[in-house]
Amino acid sequence: MNLLEHFKNLFDQYELWEDEITLKRYEYLKVQGAANTNLYYVISGSLRAYIIDEFEEHTIRLGYKDNLVAAMVSFITEQPTNLYLQTLKKTQLKVMSKARLMEFINADPERIQAWSRFLELGICQQMEREQDILTSSPLERYKRVLKRSPQVFQEIPDKYIASYLRMTPETLSRIKKS
Repeated sequence: MNLLEHFKNLFDQYELWEDEITLKRYEYLKVQGAANTNLYYVISGSLRAYIIDEFEEHTIRLGYKDNLVAAMVSFITEQPTNLYLQTLKKTQLKVMSKARLMEFINADPERIQAWSRFLELGICQQMEREQDILTSSPLERYKRVLKRSPQVFQEIPDKYIASYLRMTPETLSRIKKS
């Protein structure tokens, strides 16, 4: 069992989820300038985390069924960030506050260790993604995501996958056809 499944099972077993919400397609879970210290579990649907610069939107993260999602900088610092969390289709989420999560994690040294390992793995994945964006060709980035997360291609529209991979939708389309 991976750590995500481990924590999802613990959260269910200890009934830690505080709410369950359903958002419509293209509805916002978080907007720029707002703080959000909740952790979300995607029951169904999909969403994206993105930022906007003066010219365009940049997709930073994608979430879909069986993923944990958070506005991570806001979650950690408890400060507003420039991140948007938006659904891409009707999405059902379980919700847990940071306070409740941390109380649960900090109550047991084994949980602290497992949570630290979970966060470490997330940091490693983020570093791999940053290296990919800086050093890999569009084809290599596509292949890595396809290998690591094939489900993303069933859950997320291509234009958001292209943004996530830092390529145009046309480039993604050409790569998928070849």
